[in-house]
Amino acid sequence: MTELISPELVLLDVALGDASADVIRKLAETVAAEGRATGAEGLFADAYAREQKTATGVPGGIAIPHCRSEAVTVPSLAMARLSQPVDFGAKDGPADIVFFIAAPSGADQEHLKLLAKLARSLIKKDFTAALRAARTSQEVVGLVNEALGLTGGEAQAAPAAAATASSTSTSTVRRIVAVTACPTGIAHTYMAADSLVAAGKEQGIDVQVETQGSAGATPLAQSIIDAADAVVFAVDVDVRDKQRFAGKPYVQSPVKRAIDEPRVMIEEALATAADPNGRRLAGTAGGPSSAAPEGRESTGAKLKRALLTGVSYMIPFVAAGGLLIALGFLLGGYDITKYADTIVVKNNLFNLPTDFGTQAWGPLGAYLGAVLFKIGALSIGFLVPALAGYIGYALADRPGIAPGFTAGAVAGFMGAGFLGGIVGGLLAGYTAHWLASLSAPRWLRGLMPVAIIPLVASIISSGLMFVVLGGPIAFVTKALNDWLSGMSGAAAIVLGIILGLMMCFDLGGPVNKVAYSFAVAGLGAASATNHAPWQIMAAVMAAGMVPPLAMALATVLDHRNFNATEHENGKAAWLLGAAFISEGAIPFAAADPFRVIPASMLGGAITGALSMGFGITSKAPHGGIFVFFAIDNFLLWVVSIAVGVVVTALATIGLKRYVGRKAPEAVEAEPVAA
Repeated sequence: MTELISPELVLLDVALGDASADVIRKLAETVAAEGRATGAEGLFADAYAREQKTATGVPGGIAIPHCRSEAVTVPSLAMARLSQPVDFGAKDGPADIVFFIAAPSGADQEHLKLLAKLARSLIKKDFTAALRAARTSQEVVGLVNEALGLTGGEAQAAPAAAATASSTSTSTVRRIVAVTACPTGIAHTYMAADSLVAAGKEQGIDVQVETQGSAGATPLAQSIIDAADAVVFAVDVDVRDKQRFAGKPYVQSPVKRAIDEPRVMIEEALATAADPNGRRLAGTAGGPSSAAPEGRESTGAKLKRALLTGVSYMIPFVAAGGLLIALGFLLGGYDITKYADTIVVKNNLFNLPTDFGTQAWGPLGAYLGAVLFKIGALSIGFLVPALAGYIGYALADRPGIAPGFTAGAVAGFMGAGFLGGIVGGLLAGYTAHWLASLSAPRWLRGLMPVAIIPLVASIISSGLMFVVLGGPIAFVTKALNDWLSGMSGAAAIVLGIILGLMMCFDLGGPVNKVAYSFAVAGLGAASATNHAPWQIMAAVMAAGMVPPLAMALATVLDHRNFNATEHENGKAAWLLGAAFISEGAIPFAAADPFRVIPASMLGGAITGALSMGFGITSKAPHGGIFVFFAIDNFLLWVVSIAVGVVVTALATIGLKRYVGRKAPEAVEAEPVAA
């Protein structure tokens, strides 16, 4: 196996700059200079993007920036002992020992296990003391290789191994189980695990951890989970098979907190277990703890989470379906809607159609266009059922999915549309959740989640939609669609302004998602005689592209008021904005919200108004400039975006210069949650 570290990758007693970006860049250059990466810039970009998600400083003056990158050709460790410590976000101050872990995207498991072992070693005081005392690069290499070569002892006291320990001990020791996981799964996952285990030993508490990282994961035995007093989730990503912990008291936080405050997290978990009203993980129906309270989440927060979950799962259906429909129009012409059903049923590649619109690219274009259009239309047809189904899932876990999809299908059948899907999903989710909370006989528990709850919840929620709610909601939906279809002139421009403001208010947050969902939900009502939904879609997409593009332009126009971090983010924001990814402006908004967000809203409102005023349409729900073929009056659409971008960029620069001005070096982009 190729050595992970060599003396050439060790920099002792050097000053690499004042910011974490400077140190990471220098270490990336060191790795690339040794032929272990195809380019320093690509490696730096991936590593710094990871750093922005979660700061990599840990207690003890240590930092472990790391990433998996396409630029890396050989798994590598680069180490710097800094003469001028640099802040990497640790609570106890800046770091003077920095290990840069660079792994290829397809790193093998053995290398990943070694990298994880190194991360674990760095929380041991004797190891870090030896690193600080080392006099030569070769001595550092020896210390690292020794740590990587340990077999047994504390270095092998891996949480996954602990998972096999017996849960039938008669000891009265309190027990905690935990799951640790970070986005990369190389360093923080394992350091958090070992920190929790070590803190548990100090407190006389048995802590067993499941590490869901890149080096593989060994699930905790269900008997160990069942015997635990409480659960600690130290994660930055979703927990795999979370239902295994149903009914358990739990605490949850980002993975880094388990490294910084493992003792506090354990104490919080035990306090939650001792509190009858403490937070419990909701589970599947009929389980021993399905009636346990779900926690301290307010009704409003729970409702918001459910709606955003439904929208999040709905969007892929819409995005894929909308793009397929756009491609169908491109190949088959805009009158393909008249011929698509007949063509896909009666024709094939060896029997091309003869009856099709004049806009099609010949018989082959008509056939392929019809196929793509029909696939897209069927995908779009899942919009309301998927929305309702995953609202139900967010409220009641898996038992809520089937009733939610059914209620959503009923809403679509009744013409209740997007609003009906929301109502149906909420009915299904709350009904399923209520049924899951009922106490069931032991012989019936197995049937509850797979048969009883879906059956009863579907009857109740869909029945209410048919008998009581579907008609009134369909009336409101039709009235809304008729109003939008009749919009023109000033009214359409006002709507564009409102949608533009919403798209730029929180850059991918709830308000942004409401505006986007409103636009995509209307696509199903668009037709050759009703272009209003397509116009709304064009305005929403254009406004959403403004903030990242404007921030990219602002960093080019004004170097003084943006720091090195923001200049790096600006380079990426060009592509993110062009692809309609509003989140590309989040690093700027997080660092300076009271200047960036108002400026973005101003530009977004102007772009939305111009797009609606010009009557531009988009038959694709996503993709930005890359779906130019689906946008009517594309040049005017680009002009609308360009005007908003310039306005936002100039407004941002003006606000930074003249409103509560800060020195650029004092403005450091905060890490953004993944």
